[in-house]
Amino acid sequence: MHEYCHRCGGELSASVGESPFCPHCGSPQIYLQDYEEQNNGAEGSTTGAAPPPSPQQVEWKTAIRCALLVAGVAGVLSVISAKVQLVSPISWLWTISGSMITLALYQKRRPLAWMDAGVGARIGVVVGLALVSCLAVAMAGAGLVARFGLHSMAGFDAELTQTLHTQVEKAAAAAPQPPEMVRFLYSPEVRAGIMLAGFSMVSGVLLVLSTVGGALGGFMRMRRKVSA
Repeated sequence: MHEYCHRCGGELSASVGESPFCPHCGSPQIYLQDYEEQNNGAEGSTTGAAPPPSPQQVEWKTAIRCALLVAGVAGVLSVISAKVQLVSPISWLWTISGSMITLALYQKRRPLAWMDAGVGARIGVVVGLALVSCLAVAMAGAGLVARFGLHSMAGFDAELTQTLHTQVEKAAAAAPQPPEMVRFLYSPEVRAGIMLAGFSMVSGVLLVLSTVGGALGGFMRMRRKVSA
């Protein structure tokens, strides 16, 4: 196959590959691999099956499904534990070890998937977000049913009122509070704010624990080399 200089059109000798310049005009030559030839070679060597994913790539579809399954079970257990105290330790243990359980399910469905501490931490973040979301939905739904359906929130309201009363008395002992401030502290808005603040704190701790647990689980399940 003859090759010609892109500037002067002179024929390049077979030995020009040893030098990147044209022997006639001295113009630098750029050599590109034939794209069609490369594609034809790739098509000829394929077996028709989809290429395997990169060894370090996370199969997010499977990981998210496993995380949602674990988070859904955690939400159901949290609702049951509110009525059955014996289930409370199981619910707590399942929620804390959610990242570990998710990684086990993920590797069971994708036994050849790459796993290390970084992959485990990323999956742990997803598990933490899924747990927070499912627990929020479960607690909100259970609260609505208990308040408006079963009318069984009187004990919780009394306990929250007692806590607020104690805090108001401590604040009044330090500095007298105007009546408007006292009425505001007993308002439904403050009660809702206290509950949201408590849930936000718990969610932050749960997210950190899930990330750390995922990193630890990924490190324990780490594979140096993916089996063929």
